[in-house]
Amino acid sequence: MADMDPEGTTHTEHMMEEEESLLSSLDLILFTLLAGIVLYFFMNRKKPEPIPEFKKLDTPAPTARETSFIEKMKKTGKNIIVFYGSQTGTAEEFANRLSKDAQRYGMKGMAADPEEYDMGELSRLSEITNSLAIFCMATYGEGDPTDNAQDFYDWLQENDDEDLSGLNYTVFSLGNKTYEHYNAMGKYVDKRLEELGAKRIFDLGLGDDDGNLEEDFVSWREQFWPAVCEHFGVEALGDESSIRQYELKEYTDINMNKVYTGEIGRLKSFEVQKPPFDSKNPFLAPVTVNRRLNKAGDRHLMHLELDITGSKIRYESGDHVAVFPTNDTALVNKLGQILGVDLDMVISLNNLDEESNKKHPFPCPTTYRTALTHYLDITHPPRTNVLYELAQYASDPKDQENMRKMASSSPEGKSLYQTWVLDSCRNILHILEDMPSLKPPIDHLCELLPRLQARYYSIASSSKVHPNSIHICAVVVEYKTKTNRVNKGVATNWLKNKLVTDNGHKSTVPMYIRKSQFRLPFKATNPVIMIGPGTGIAPFMGFIQERGWLKEQGKEVGETVMYFGCRHKNEDYLYQEELEEAEKNAVLTQLNVAFSRDQEQKVYVQHHLKQNKENIWKLVHSDNAHIYVCGDARNMAKDVQTAFHEIAEELGGMTRTQATDYVKKLMTKGRYSQDVWS
Repeated sequence: MADMDPEGTTHTEHMMEEEESLLSSLDLILFTLLAGIVLYFFMNRKKPEPIPEFKKLDTPAPTARETSFIEKMKKTGKNIIVFYGSQTGTAEEFANRLSKDAQRYGMKGMAADPEEYDMGELSRLSEITNSLAIFCMATYGEGDPTDNAQDFYDWLQENDDEDLSGLNYTVFSLGNKTYEHYNAMGKYVDKRLEELGAKRIFDLGLGDDDGNLEEDFVSWREQFWPAVCEHFGVEALGDESSIRQYELKEYTDINMNKVYTGEIGRLKSFEVQKPPFDSKNPFLAPVTVNRRLNKAGDRHLMHLELDITGSKIRYESGDHVAVFPTNDTALVNKLGQILGVDLDMVISLNNLDEESNKKHPFPCPTTYRTALTHYLDITHPPRTNVLYELAQYASDPKDQENMRKMASSSPEGKSLYQTWVLDSCRNILHILEDMPSLKPPIDHLCELLPRLQARYYSIASSSKVHPNSIHICAVVVEYKTKTNRVNKGVATNWLKNKLVTDNGHKSTVPMYIRKSQFRLPFKATNPVIMIGPGTGIAPFMGFIQERGWLKEQGKEVGETVMYFGCRHKNEDYLYQEELEEAEKNAVLTQLNVAFSRDQEQKVYVQHHLKQNKENIWKLVHSDNAHIYVCGDARNMAKDVQTAFHEIAEELGGMTRTQATDYVKKLMTKGRYSQDVWS
């Protein structure tokens, strides 16, 4: 066995080597396979969700609006601030004029909306040398503050401990003598600031819109600035040159999606409507009804219904609907022609004061056509400051002289402005037509013209009966002027032409609701006496609908008495069918109608009140009735009030003074409410 076959030995060794080699290869394959499976398992098993770690982004925070007027004044070197309480834009316009004036007297001013600032800072104004706060305050409705001055009014009422001893101030008040609470807001601010220790440096100015508000303002302003200069010991610079507030930028290549086309606030807000809807974000309400109310006659009285379905808008009987009208395209085109400009040029007017909150006079960028159609008031007679600023563009020296004269406070200038502009009802187009040498640049004209304002109408429906619809009752304004032109009311003519469908499209009206204090009594059992001739019937249609709805609900409803007046029974007896139906169904317990011109002697609502004096006195004095008056403030509302004075004298055994006080107490208690206009 010792001698083995070497070949055999070699063969065995070779076999063993092959076996070892095979095992190592298998081991390697198995190991790799196993490792792969393990790796696959770990890589692909469901991992627990990691908690994301949010990295703080290094982006600048959005700039908060500056609410400190003190810091803004310090930063910009201003020493005069002009606050305005404005509902229709006039007080804001006056505030801008006064802030511009400051520059002419070697000072620097800024106009400010009290709603945008912390008014508690008034006590800090003494930190600024030669500082002065001017307040241009309009009164709205029944002695109320304007919407933008409501918070300031509340602040004045609530802060008895405020020390304003370092504050120099003056007030110019805007009101209308035909209203019961003439200039109430301006008078209150003037008195209250003094009570809190502030120093009045010039007398309260009272502007009367029933007379000549512009003249009142100019006369006050002429005396005010010399008094300011004397108080601070400064000399007027005597700089009477034109001061531009905005600079023009023209666009030749701009994305039209970034251009305003009539929106009041947010760009494209009319394409994508988002609630809540208000003065800066109106709702586009489709017109579902537009019908003529009067059966005959020259006038056009109309009833419109606006659909508010899906808008989340809520209203109460007695509220007002505000609508944003547009100017007549014919007037806009004429302005373009007379000034020789391309109305479709895209422009921006940018404030030269970069710190101002008001970057543009109207939404920009936009076209001249859009500005003149949607944003600017081109039909109101221009104020004297507009004439003064435009005078430089008249090539005829006589035209220049007359324009500057009309802007002065001289008796001759005031008389010329009164007769040539106001009495003749000349708007800016008429002035350009009648002064051919006057060719102002359109951008300066756009800077000077006031904003086109929303128009308010008493709502002629009840949300209890019409939750998705708002009704408007209005008369179309159209008249011939002394220059034989026909002037048309902007809003009423625009509404008249709002057909339900226009070329297959639904007509829409940009609108929002303004809350009112003109409310039915909380207790339905209280009697109501409604006096509303002409379109003054509007809120009472809502009241009648609501009282009818309450009766249908089985509620006990007090007497509902209506006094309506119109010219002729067969012409302008508005809502005749609805009123007679309400009387038939005992919703109206009394319907008294005065047809003023159907007989030789004119008969008005106040005559009917005095005829029914015993019933009126019983309802008011014994049954706790609420009285509501809506319509013309200048004559009707005064005559109605006089009728109540006379009834109280005769049947209440009062003197005229006692009767007047009696009616005033009814007003204070909210039992004599007025929704009137002049």
